Amino acid sequence: MNIIDELKQRFKKGSVMTRLIYINAGIFIIVNLINLICFLFSLPNLKLVTFLAVPADVNELIYRPWTIITYMFLHQDFFHILFNMLWFFWFAKIFLDYLDAKRLLATYVLGGIAGAVFFIAAFNFFPVFKPYINQSVAMGASASVIAVVTAISFYVPNLTLNLLFIGPVKLKWIAIATIAIDILSISAGNPGGHIAHLGGAFWGFLFITQYKKGTDFSKWFIKLYDAITGLFSYKPRIKVKHKKPVSDMDYNYQKVKDQEHINLILDKISKNGYSALTKEEKEILFKASNK
Repeated sequence: MNIIDELKQRFKKGSVMTRLIYINAGIFIIVNLINLICFLFSLPNLKLVTFLAVPADVNELIYRPWTIITYMFLHQDFFHILFNMLWFFWFAKIFLDYLDAKRLLATYVLGGIAGAVFFIAAFNFFPVFKPYINQSVAMGASASVIAVVTAISFYVPNLTLNLLFIGPVKLKWIAIATIAIDILSISAGNPGGHIAHLGGAFWGFLFITQYKKGTDFSKWFIKLYDAITGLFSYKPRIKVKHKKPVSDMDYNYQKVKDQEHINLILDKISKNGYSALTKEEKEILFKASNK
């Protein structure tokens, strides 16, 4: 098995967490390879980032609506994707210990969408961003990852992690510190990214607080996901076999044989007890008692 086949098998058999990491890594490699080829052969830049990143300008977003989804899988910088995927890996594993894989996927995607909405809304609302709105785009899984971090941190707030150089820290304090840093960092640099993070945190907090009260905001997404995947899943054809009609003579003969078999089983029980029966004999006796 070559590397490509092995990766395909790992992707197919992997969890939702594994698949999301593979998708992020795959897009990162493809985008950077294409950019490298264009650079080496002096080809026109395909501007894949522009095609996949979500723009702040609503007028551009109208022509690239898919970017609300694609941006959350797009990274250009190695350390950007590395830290995002490590952060996601650690907290997604905790998430899957308490909640299921489909809600992890819903939190990732819907948290990413919330991050895009916050980013677009902020750049169109606050005057400070107006001069930069035409050239501003957002990319990366950070909003989605922070949605997962926030959701699980407020679902099991007192779960403790031992952080390097810090020691034991409860999950709720990790989430609160992350949100506080993003708020304080808006004016320091990369404001669009920090605002998108807050959108992801907002969704993670909203989803999990309502989920704990019995309202599942991810239910519609899960139903949509099941419907879409159901269209592409393999459905084996059902073969219908028509049984040949049995004559009265054959039926009565078989009935006598079945009764003789049952009598032998009952005789075995009277001599050796029920525990002496084989699995097949127990099944025959059970079926006979339910006729």
